[in-house]
This record gives sequence, C-alpha cells and structure tokens, in this order.
Amino acid sequence: MHTTFPNLEAWLSYCERLHPQNIAMGLERVREVAQRLALRFDCPVITVAGTNGKGSTCAMLEAVALQSGYKPGVYTSPHLVHFEERCRIGGEIASAEQLMGSFEAVEAARVQGGNEIQLTYFEFTTLGIMHLLSQSGLDVAILEVGLGGRLDATNIIDTDCAIITSIDIDHTELLGKDRETIGREKAGIMRPGRPVIVSDPVAPQSVIDHANEIGAQLWQFGQDFNFSGDKQQWGWAGRGRRYAGLAYPALRGANQLVNAAGALAAFEALRDRLPVTAQAVRTGMAMVELPGRFQIVPGQPTLVLDVAHNPHSVAALTANLDAMGFFPTTHAVFGAMADKDLAPMFAKVGPLIDRWYFCDLPTARADTAVGLQQKWNAVQMVAGGRREVTTSLHATPELALQAAVAAADPADRIVVFGSFYTVGGVLLHGTPRLQAKHLGE
Repeated sequence: MHTTFPNLEAWLSYCERLHPQNIAMGLERVREVAQRLALRFDCPVITVAGTNGKGSTCAMLEAVALQSGYKPGVYTSPHLVHFEERCRIGGEIASAEQLMGSFEAVEAARVQGGNEIQLTYFEFTTLGIMHLLSQSGLDVAILEVGLGGRLDATNIIDTDCAIITSIDIDHTELLGKDRETIGREKAGIMRPGRPVIVSDPVAPQSVIDHANEIGAQLWQFGQDFNFSGDKQQWGWAGRGRRYAGLAYPALRGANQLVNAAGALAAFEALRDRLPVTAQAVRTGMAMVELPGRFQIVPGQPTLVLDVAHNPHSVAALTANLDAMGFFPTTHAVFGAMADKDLAPMFAKVGPLIDRWYFCDLPTARADTAVGLQQKWNAVQMVAGGRREVTTSLHATPELALQAAVAAADPADRIVVFGSFYTVGGVLLHGTPRLQAKHLGE
C-alpha cells in the first residue's frame, strides 16, 4: 500500500525524510520508477543545462511558445517562495492538488509490488512534476536541469533539443574543479542526431568535443547564430532566418541577450515541429517575466532583486548595477551557501557596495551571517581596506531588508542577492514596495 498525504507540505516533508543513505549514483533508479509510471512525452522536449541563465532561457522559451498559441509546460528549480513555482502549465503555476496527484502516482510506482526503489527528494519531486507535465496535453515541454546534466534526474528523458547556457565554476564538489570538467557533465544532456544549442560565447572545448563525438547537431554562438544591437533595439541571425528591430527582452541586463539568442536558436532548430512567428518572438521577448533576475522593483529607494550566487552571475549583476547610473549609497542584503567561492564575488561587486546587511538563511547548507561578515572582512584586509564600509548581521533576509530600508535615503539603492533563499526571503509576503521613511514625514 503506497503512502498518501492531505496536503503538499506533508508530501514535501515525506520526500525530505526519504533521504536514502549510501545511494548508488546514476539514473538507473529514477529510470526504473519512470518505466513503472510509463512516463513519456508526446511533444517536443527542450532540456536546458548550464551554470547561469537556465531559468531566464526557460522563461523566454515559454513566453515565445505562449505567444505562438502553443501550450508549453515548464519545470524549473529551485523555487523562490512556493514549491508550486517549479511547474508551469500553459503559463500558469501548477496547483498543489495537481502536484499531489502526480506525487501519489510516483509513490505508487516507487513501492510497486513491494519492490521499493529509493529516491532522493530531488528525484522524487522531479519525477512527480515530469509525470504531471506528461499528462497535460502539452505542445512543448521545457525542462531545466537541476545540477550538472549527465546524472540529473531530468536526463532520463531524451531531449529533442538541448540548450547549454553559460558555464562557470559552481558545485565543484559534485561537478569538478574547472570549466572543462563541468562542461563535460553539462554535455551529458545531448543526444546523437539532435540539435544542441551552445549559447555560452566562450564554451568549454569539452562541450564542443562531446557534441562532435556523439554526432549531435551543434549550434554554436558566434558561428551558427548571433545577435547585434544598439541602444534602441536588437536583432538575431541564425541558420537561414533573421529577426530585426526587436525590443529588448523584458528581463533586464546585458547577459539576457545571450540567453535570448539561445532560445531563438532552439526554435529555429525545431522549426519543422514547433514553428514560431516573428510577431510571437517580438511579443514574447517583450513580455517575458521571471522574478529575481535583475528585477528592479519600483519605489524609493530603488530595490534590485537578483539570485546571483556564483562569481560569473555576480560579475553580470555588477555590470548591470554599474549601468544603472548614480546612487548616493548602495545597500546590499546578502546571504549565501557555505560552499560558494565568495572571495571573487566580494572582490567584483564590493566597490559598488557602501553598506552590507549579512543574513542567516533557513537551510543547513547556508553560511551564517557571522561567517559571511568574516569572509568580507578578510577580502577587505587583502585589498588594504581602502574605504570605510559598514556591515551588520541579521537573522533573516526580511529583517536585513527592514534594516536597509530604515538606513536608506529615498535616492539610494538596495540590492538583495546571494541565493534563491535570500531573494525568496524578502518575497515571502509578496514583492516589497519601498517607501522611504523620509518621504512620509
């Protein structure tokens, strides 16, 4: 008899408690449960791997598909506030009831015939969401790879088109210490004879080599597709198709054009099965939404939310902040995981930050506010402490933001970054609309 629960929270708690010990790496267990579920997709599947830009790329694919009249299904992780955010069907976030139905199906398959298969939290929930998507009458399924690629639970599905976004050093204990090794793990989502879009402008050679070794159809940024732009608009050119006079994507930041270029290359590679119109591309890119990706919230002071959490994404955040113009003071609310390479992150963004508000995060994997402060101080000492920067410690991102708002002037800027947990922590009760105290007096 398989287990069932009254609500989604109970299911997620159960998935966390499963926590298999000494579990065999690899996809055999996940694949076996998927076979018991008879899990398959009757529509094109686009799988998106990479270090940064995956969520944005998925959102752009979804937006253009919706504007083309298709019904897309999207799986992304992690979520910012609510687990349900991980699954979108036809542009709408899935309901807890829908997810619970699929979790029940996964649990029934997992323990089928008394032959119980162990799954991790991520494997169980990924199977549940993919099961729901497979039952939803989709025109296209868009799957974001959680970590790596080769051994990720999403890789039990043979993709019709793989996208590999920018690759950087992250999760080194699992994926390797350098871009070449990490690139090889990400390349595991490719399939022989199927297109792979490599949107990293300086892709690791291991990614290119693997595509050639297995006979994938390689689409490389700068060779098979490219973009150009001026201050008003941008254009895209690929194999046999061009788009000119496009409005910039609604997702802000120069790095988003690289993601947009990869998404358009994927549609071009799948044009026989998933044709899109130029108007759908224009409207989709202009309307795409994704919280926490250089999200500028109107109000005073200006609030910027960004899930940047590794050196590459923090470098992009720094460039985007720099392009915003002058602010008298920039306040940073920052919380991060303990395994992150913080020194280059601090070195990059540090010159733009005048006050730091370090915060604890609600996960055992996180560094403490005290630990973050110590690491910042160490970077400051190495740099010779060239200017006075105030730091403070806070129990939650929400409390850190409150402290920043209390200290800020209306013309200032507050940036919240470092982790999905940091941004999610300030979005718990909805998007904050800041009104500096000085204005209300």
